[in-house]
Amino acid sequence: MIPIDDAKYLAPQVKWFRLEAPDISRKAQAGQFVIVRAEEVGERIPLTIADFDGSQFIELVVQEAGEGTRRINSLKKGDYFLNVAGPLGRPSEIDHFGTVVLVGGGIGIAPIYPIARAMKQAQNKVIVIIGARTKELIFWEEKLHQVSDRVILCTDDGSYGIKGVVTAPLKDLLESGERIDRVLAIGPAIMMKFVAATTQPYHVKTIVSLNSIMLDGTGMCGSCRVEVGGETKFVCVDGPEFDAHQVDFELLLNRLDIYKNEERICQIAGKV
Repeated sequence: MIPIDDAKYLAPQVKWFRLEAPDISRKAQAGQFVIVRAEEVGERIPLTIADFDGSQFIELVVQEAGEGTRRINSLKKGDYFLNVAGPLGRPSEIDHFGTVVLVGGGIGIAPIYPIARAMKQAQNKVIVIIGARTKELIFWEEKLHQVSDRVILCTDDGSYGIKGVVTAPLKDLLESGERIDRVLAIGPAIMMKFVAATTQPYHVKTIVSLNSIMLDGTGMCGSCRVEVGGETKFVCVDGPEFDAHQVDFELLLNRLDIYKNEERICQIAGKV
């Protein structure tokens, strides 16, 4: 059992947890994830590590999207996760690239932070673009300012920052004449698809962290398979990060919808 050292809501249905997990914290690297279970009958849910101190604690940010995440977000300080497995997956490629643009959409804002920190420590110029539907869903703005040269904010409704989606300021940067050496995006699959489409005409290396359905996290079950460059890859062991211009996003989006009906049934049952 993994104790919850602290927990609080960052935004509606978005909850931050600090877990006492020294074995994971000591080994974690930016871009990696864990698989958690809140309880014995709970589903296994992959969550990208939002922060770690390298000795004692890791941080996770969970958005309530179904019955499993609703149960996780019902936990509070002093409670326990039944188990947390990790760190899993390949870490982000961190190097001195030059100017790096990191794009975080919705809950993807959280895992952008350790990558931005690592990129800054590698002497890159770091530009962060974060977006959400409305102002109240934006979080960690100040935290990202501490590890970035510039933070650009977007909201769909215009309630904060630039009105519009994250690809608009991204395109502005690409057209500005400033050399952009790498783009990395984390967020909803549809957002990452359009980030890839935005950068492709400019031939800028673009990486996405995929959020496919996942069960065991070791490559055994095959549920997280995606197609990258015409080859089958497993997000849990080959990723979660891949070349965005090689990902078959249509296949990914279709697979993400496989259990929508079952999820609705669980949500209804959970409210009864």
